[in-house]
Amino acid sequence: MSQEKSFEKGRGAQINPTNRFSKQEDGEWFDDIQDEEERFEKRKTKFIDVYPKTIVNHVKSPDVPDYSMNPYQGCEHGCIYCFARNSHEYWGYSAGKDFEQVILVKRNASELLEQKLSSKSWKAHPIVLSGNTDCYQPIERKLKITRETLKVFLKYKHPVGLITKNSLILRDLDLLKQLADQNLVRVVISLTSLKEETRRLLEPRTASVNQKLKTIKTLSENGIPVTAMMGPIIPSINSHEILELAQAASQHGAISFAHTLVRLNGAIGEIFENWMHQSYPDRANKILNQIKECHGGKLNDSRYGTRMRGEGNIAKNISDMVQLAKLRYFANKPTFEYDFSKYTKTPENNQLRLF
Repeated sequence: MSQEKSFEKGRGAQINPTNRFSKQEDGEWFDDIQDEEERFEKRKTKFIDVYPKTIVNHVKSPDVPDYSMNPYQGCEHGCIYCFARNSHEYWGYSAGKDFEQVILVKRNASELLEQKLSSKSWKAHPIVLSGNTDCYQPIERKLKITRETLKVFLKYKHPVGLITKNSLILRDLDLLKQLADQNLVRVVISLTSLKEETRRLLEPRTASVNQKLKTIKTLSENGIPVTAMMGPIIPSINSHEILELAQAASQHGAISFAHTLVRLNGAIGEIFENWMHQSYPDRANKILNQIKECHGGKLNDSRYGTRMRGEGNIAKNISDMVQLAKLRYFANKPTFEYDFSKYTKTPENNQLRLF
């Protein structure tokens, strides 16, 4: 079979590596189907309802936000580099194609969030949607779970952050504006490349480059603070775009700029290597070696403090370029701070509960 025919368009991962926690593979996902159209039809996305007992996660890692919540587990966006792929193994699925095609849905997310925000022990901290998978992935258009959680944040006047690659967030502009009026929300738009061809390869089911820029502009024009996140930066794939991308984000209204360096922990290394040899066969080894140079000679890097930024000459050059971009395009931008003083455990429409 030719390389072109074997590459499954519209998906990130091209393989389904064995789940490290499973003793045997689920045969349904490993059928040997030669016809690619039949393969695609057989592997349509599955959505499975799950009912967790809690929704707000306390993250103890020093280089990510303290609290996050995720309405969905798994993500149809199919970003090949996504660190969240590994978490799918804890649910019994592969970090490869399963991550994109078996989505766990937490329909009771808003109810669980309300329980948390109204509890006596909870103190206001920014809660980030989503620390793991995108809260505005395609199925959100139908299910509106993220929208319902925003209503809860607004009801309790509680700070919330959102990270997304999807312009679907503009559907909730009405709620975001009300939150922004009280300094209760900030949005991070992930903008990995300004080249549509690169975007399609890295993150095949996210919003287009133009739509992401339009999203930054629309949010900003409505008073919603936006950070542009260039994450991840991958040597020799998008590392040369730092200044140009930062300039575009700034011109569209972003008030700050951030970045992460690609890191390929757990099963992601195998998935990414396979994808590299199919997507960039002429320079795959060179790029993989450059990534290793940033992480002590390995693709896998779990060290706090260096895993998100890397080390060595390549990582330093990237960091220096990011700092230059911030100085050049974001030096005079307004700053943002959450207002924690408005948070209440007894919203106005809940006052009767006191009697």
